[in-house]
Amino acid sequence: MTLTPGGRYDEAAVFTPVRIAVLTVSDTRNETNDTSGNLLAERAATAGHVLAARTIVRDEVEAIRAQVKTWVAAGDVDVIVTTGGTGITGRDVTPEAVEPLLDKRMEGFSIIFHLVSYQSVGLSTLQSRALAGLIKGVFVFCLPGSNGAVKDGWDKVISAQLDSRHRPCNMVELMPRLLES
Repeated sequence: MTLTPGGRYDEAAVFTPVRIAVLTVSDTRNETNDTSGNLLAERAATAGHVLAARTIVRDEVEAIRAQVKTWVAAGDVDVIVTTGGTGITGRDVTPEAVEPLLDKRMEGFSIIFHLVSYQSVGLSTLQSRALAGLIKGVFVFCLPGSNGAVKDGWDKVISAQLDSRHRPCNMVELMPRLLES
């Protein structure tokens, strides 16, 4: 077993790929210059997951909500990772779009993301409103739009929790129970 921050990997355990959708929220990015979306898609594939979908929407509440709702309703996505729109400027509306859709919010994600981000960008992490939660059994992670934030969020927080070999626990093993009542 290899040690990781806050846990370890059980090399004997079976890896279970999950279906990940990547949503870039931006008024300026397109398929050719979406570097943060590219990073997320590449990292998810390299980790062994399935890139179930990927698209770009403008910084508009209804556009973000519509795409998230579509992916959740389709039933072929386990995880949605957004990049962009989590800042504090007027056009940053990803939290406003996603938060009302959440059935459960994962407060710990924001805390851990900011701890990790602080190591990279110092107090500038205060400008991010990164968040995560569940919508009808689908995990949703909202990351800032910078390449550095995407790397920090995926490499140091999300990837371990989406790896079924991570111990003592991981989000993959919870997936069959997310819709229990």
